[in-house]
Amino acid sequence: MNPLTPARERRLLWLLALTQFTIIMDFMVMMPLGPQIMRAFSISPAAFATAVSAYSWCSGLSGLFATAYIDRFDRRKLLLVIYGLFAASNLLCALAPNFHLLLFARAFAGLTGGVMGSIVMAIVSDVVPPQRRGAATGVIMTAFSLAAIAGVPAGIVLGAHYGWSTPFFLLVVLSVLIWGLGAKLVPPLAEHLSRGVPPLSRVLPDLLELFRTPGHQRAFLLTALVMVSHMMVIPFISPVLVANHGIEPQQISWIYMAGGAATFFTSRAIGRMADRFGKHRVFRVMALVSMAPVLLVTHLPDWPFWALVAFFPCFMVAVSGRMIPMQALITTVPEPRHRGAFLSVNSAVQSICNGCGAWLGGLLLSSGGGGRILGYGENGLFAVALVAVAMWWIGRVAAFDAGAEPALSVPAD
Repeated sequence: MNPLTPARERRLLWLLALTQFTIIMDFMVMMPLGPQIMRAFSISPAAFATAVSAYSWCSGLSGLFATAYIDRFDRRKLLLVIYGLFAASNLLCALAPNFHLLLFARAFAGLTGGVMGSIVMAIVSDVVPPQRRGAATGVIMTAFSLAAIAGVPAGIVLGAHYGWSTPFFLLVVLSVLIWGLGAKLVPPLAEHLSRGVPPLSRVLPDLLELFRTPGHQRAFLLTALVMVSHMMVIPFISPVLVANHGIEPQQISWIYMAGGAATFFTSRAIGRMADRFGKHRVFRVMALVSMAPVLLVTHLPDWPFWALVAFFPCFMVAVSGRMIPMQALITTVPEPRHRGAFLSVNSAVQSICNGCGAWLGGLLLSSGGGGRILGYGENGLFAVALVAVAMWWIGRVAAFDAGAEPALSVPAD
């Protein structure tokens, strides 16, 4: 038994990034398809918002439920089963004949997508030692960049020309292809089972113990602070640009493409910096750097479109850059035998706080004359304040083992 070769490790990381790409695209592409879906099913904006929120809430619940089984199976088998169910959920979305079935399909997609993030990070933690985990997390985080550059714009174009269901058919095709690659490239990952699997009667007590562990609590609070701050700003950028600055809806994809292209190149560099200079230090630097772009985007003057396209990469790089060292640090917090369960709970906290951040951000906004959106500046101030607290709080989040944790052994090429 030998550890992964560097070439095989790179292939595995990029495969996991592709799985995350489809998960993120599935979540992101719903919003721009809203007008078409509302027309197709004759539903109100509130009903459509229910379909969107169903994904986030079910994603959070699935993360909690996953603690009962995520550490009981070979990671490879679990990845292939859950990802296959994710592909099926997108097929249900594409074929939904009415809104009720679409709502069920989106909830089903949330249940599978919420678990996938935990499985991916558990695999990364199993095969990559802590001293290189920042760079590995940077590779996984390029999935967001790929979704912003290619996935969402392609979904918007396909939806406009061939109907709202077309992007979901595309996701089914991509998922099947990636599933086939996963069956070939992902090695058996069951060494965590050798540490012992607790009986099912211990599931609930162990879940409560995860929440009672002080180190875990500090990590969950860090996740909550950053994600609420994140979602108080991000979901409202497009509506504010359209309502307050006269940007055409079809132009929004160019802004996100520019930002995604920039993060594609910076994510891995920031990950390597986190490994070299320390995850705490790089998080604090990126969090501090992100404050100015967040305040600017929430107090945006009337810039020409080209200036917005030039500015948005700065915003995206700064905001996504604080996520990379944080995620890499989070993977080092639990004991190895509880890593999958811990990451499932952390994923649930992340999903729930996504919903809470968007809900809180929406409460602070109001409508003004001419359809303008008021109060976005206050969102920015609250978001920056939360990040400032996170910069202090991260000093209280520490790895479980200060020594170098060896990577799991897997079959050699």
